[in-house]
This record gives sequence, C-alpha cells and structure tokens, in this order.
Amino acid sequence: MITINFDKAKDITKDRLRTERKPLLESLDVVMLRNLNNPATLAEIEAKKQALRDATNQVDTMTTLDELKSASLPVLE
Repeated sequence: MITINFDKAKDITKDRLRTERKPLLESLDVVMLRNLNNPATLAEIEAKKQALRDATNQVDTMTTLDELKSASLPVLE
C-alpha cells in the first residue's frame, strides 16, 4: 500500500511555486529599476511582487492532493 506524507507533499508544492515565481520576480525587478522615478508604478510593481510572494501561503490551507496539484501563481496583469 502506498501512503503519502501530506506535509511533504505541501513542501514539494511550495517548492514548485517558488521555482515558477522566480523568473517572474526577476522580471519585475527589472521593471522596477526602470521606473524608479515613478512612485505610482513602483507601488503597482511592489503589489504584484507581494502577491507572488504570498502564493505559497495558499498551500497551508489545502487539504487534498488535488488542491495541491492545482495550486498556481496569481495571474498578473
């Protein structure tokens, strides 16, 4: 019988999300540097970066493997 360590599955899901968000955060860093003189744009970019950072928090409340499999990053516009 196969048993699944759900805590380990949560860790794996968080690692996957971190890997997926890394290039997005890096590209937002570049945009941020290009807009250092525009406070409104900087605030928007920081909000997007925070949403990406918070993406792993969703995993803590998940209770099924299907939820973990469907965990994804927020869509940024």
